[in-house]
Amino acid sequence: MKNDIQSRIDIETLVQAFYTKVRNENSLNKYFSKVIPVDWNLHYVKMADFWENILFFTGNYDGNPMEAHKRINEKQTMVQNEFEIWIKLFCSTVDELFEGKNAEKIKSSSTQIALIMKSKI
Repeated sequence: MKNDIQSRIDIETLVQAFYTKVRNENSLNKYFSKVIPVDWNLHYVKMADFWENILFFTGNYDGNPMEAHKRINEKQTMVQNEFEIWIKLFCSTVDELFEGKNAEKIKSSSTQIALIMKSKI
């Protein structure tokens, strides 16, 4: 039996494992390496802040994900199936590492966020 997501450390583990998969997925990695290159260390922290706020309401995330994705889409149109790839990779990463109420919540939240972005971009 796996543990549930219970702490910032768990979220950091998830974020790093997920983005390792993203970096190996050509259809997604191009957004991070060619369209708008990211500093991975900073991105990991920002995404951990984001997910920690989603799960634990910490208030430590101050970004605007919709605006960030719109800027990316202006430079390189996001293909609709890439959202499904993102969701599949994220949810499978959660499933590999965790199980429980928070694991289910983060998967549900990620799916809802991706679907909203997909419809608005």
